[in-house]
Amino acid sequence: WLGSGYFGASRQHRMSIALCERTDWDFSGCHPQDSVGIKSLISKQKAPVTYSHKKGLECISPLFSTVQETPQAISVKLQGQIPKWLKGKLLRNGPGKFEFGPDKYNHWFDGMALMHKFEIENGVVKYSSKFLRSDAYLTNSKNNRIMISEFGTLAIPDPCKNIFERFMSKFDRLKTDNCVVNFPVIKGDYFVSTETNQMHKVDLDTLESKEKVNWEKYIAVSGATAHPHYDPDGTVYNMGNSYGVHGSSYNIIRVPPQTSQPSDSGLQGAEVLCTIQPENRMKPAYYHSFGMSENYVVFIEQPVQIKLWELITANFFGKSFLDALSWEPQLNTRFYVVNKHTGQILPVQYHSKAFCYFHQINAFEDQGCIVLDLCCLDDGKVFDILRLQNLHKSGETYNMHPKPFPRRFVLPVTVSSKASVGQNLNPLSYTLAEAVKEADGKIWCTPESLHNEGLKEAGGMEFPQINYAHYSGKKYRYFYGCGFGHVIGDRLIKVDTETKEMKIWREKGMYPSEPIFVPEPDSSGTEDKGVILSVVLTPKQVSYSCVKKSCTLSVLSCV
Repeated sequence: WLGSGYFGASRQHRMSIALCERTDWDFSGCHPQDSVGIKSLISKQKAPVTYSHKKGLECISPLFSTVQETPQAISVKLQGQIPKWLKGKLLRNGPGKFEFGPDKYNHWFDGMALMHKFEIENGVVKYSSKFLRSDAYLTNSKNNRIMISEFGTLAIPDPCKNIFERFMSKFDRLKTDNCVVNFPVIKGDYFVSTETNQMHKVDLDTLESKEKVNWEKYIAVSGATAHPHYDPDGTVYNMGNSYGVHGSSYNIIRVPPQTSQPSDSGLQGAEVLCTIQPENRMKPAYYHSFGMSENYVVFIEQPVQIKLWELITANFFGKSFLDALSWEPQLNTRFYVVNKHTGQILPVQYHSKAFCYFHQINAFEDQGCIVLDLCCLDDGKVFDILRLQNLHKSGETYNMHPKPFPRRFVLPVTVSSKASVGQNLNPLSYTLAEAVKEADGKIWCTPESLHNEGLKEAGGMEFPQINYAHYSGKKYRYFYGCGFGHVIGDRLIKVDTETKEMKIWREKGMYPSEPIFVPEPDSSGTEDKGVILSVVLTPKQVSYSCVKKSCTLSVLSCV
């Protein structure tokens, strides 16, 4: 069970796994779906951004402080009962070290990767953690200062160098291998990854790096997302950018499943399935994930742009990658649909109003359309808000923070030449999403909100998860995520996409991680039969991991 995101690392706690079944969740704060047309909810004009205004929020500054690793597995105290069928390893990854010597990191995304493992067997849970011995970690540790730049932190020139050496160091473009985001699986091997060109293969028994792997040795890309998708046969799909004299390109990557050949491992056989040209090749979009259905990959070109000239000159002018990002709300969002089998981009052009997103929920095909579900923000300035100096302010930062909400888009795969201008091409009766043909032949997509009014009070929702093993790329009903009643997730939420009802787990002062759904062995045909695993943090010296019923979000056990 793989965990991603930035919740795996922040304070020395007693961690616990909360197991939740799927039928006894708290429905507090939920309201029936308003019977208002989607056009009146989300117009083509720029919608107001949803912010929350709360006072007296708990200070969570300790959650963003350096912790110690626990390399030797320890048995943890169990409260409650773990289902007998639950056996395996829960893996989490996130920042756990925020300074070296006098140097401190600036952004939440910058901290050194700390890997966590909860091993569950026969009702017993053992916990261990270990910092990834990346080149960034080892170099910084050896010099007791930040030597490798990260997302929001530029490495400070070595004061021991002479003037010429310090000047030339401004042109140093070493990419970090601080793989702090996710645990992708490729050909049966487990890796940790970030968004650069480098990953580390990890030994799950020891949490040690076995090998550093570079995408550029296999295909012409300069990095890849930390959120690949998987076909049932083990084929891996991902996306990464490439850069040349004419600017940038987006690339869809395909890694074939493992063969019987002993030498076939890792990224062997990787290929670029399709190359997409950005609207502005000197200002490509930033993206953290993408969508995939059974037959199509969906790339969302959001108006969060990477200004390449500023990135190229960042070191010289003392800027970080973060400083090269720009939110351009006057631009639309564009969707590219690519056939997984042929690599061809569909000729239909899909657009919507500007939004920012990090994670897709799911995508599936129905009646000649692709249904794409995303967690969307109406303001792309969230990157700046997540600077550590802001996160330490808690309440003030929360009120600056735009809230993410789940939305459903419908993309018709083919558009008849007989379709009239202004016609809604969405044939699906179960969604209010619209796909309207415009005079220039483009399709304007207006999403449906996949939530009721109660989610606004819960602070929106992010880090979505589904029953991926059985429903990825397929029509589904339920998804799970974190509600943001604080700067970080402070509750777990289950959403029914048909009724838009929510079930909520929340305990004051507890901050759960991205929920991981684990289906029961005999759960075929019952989508939400299983448990949710989540690591719960607290600013105090106690944290735990919970196992909850996926139907109800009731806690089965904590460790």
